[in-house]
Amino acid sequence: MRTYTSPEEIDAQMKAEKERRKQDEEDDEAVNDGEAEEKRQESGSEDSEDESSQKRKGVEGLIDIENPNRVAQKSKKVTEIELEGPRQLSRREREEIEKQKAKERYMKMHLAGKTDQAKADLARLAIIRKQREEAARKKEEERKAKEAVAAAAAAAKGLHTLSLK
Repeated sequence: MRTYTSPEEIDAQMKAEKERRKQDEEDDEAVNDGEAEEKRQESGSEDSEDESSQKRKGVEGLIDIENPNRVAQKSKKVTEIELEGPRQLSRREREEIEKQKAKERYMKMHLAGKTDQAKADLARLAIIRKQREEAARKKEEERKAKEAVAAAAAAAKGLHTLSLK
């Protein structure tokens, strides 16, 4: 035969559970307040982070696994980070810095005209300048020749008109 709980019994159980929860919360708050005061007094000099205090995901908290290859990630505090200490650069970083310095040195030498490429560029520019000067000189001579021909034609035309009058 089945037995059912009466509504009065269910209400009584619910009230008892709520009271138990309230009592637990009050106890937790009292413990937390006590811990906060202790932390203020210690001023954070000790690192009290354990794996058990960290929040575990999924079934991680249920199954305890001993894995020698697993490294527990330890978060660093801002005060622990060394900013001023000499930091070892990785091989890639060193190579990158060396490459930049070499490029800067080359550009300085190039601008000073000391590299082979700069010398070749300057020689090409000199040749181009000479070609342009010769072209400008030829244009000027052609223009003067045209003016002379035009002046001679005008003078001949002027003489021709004078003779007709």
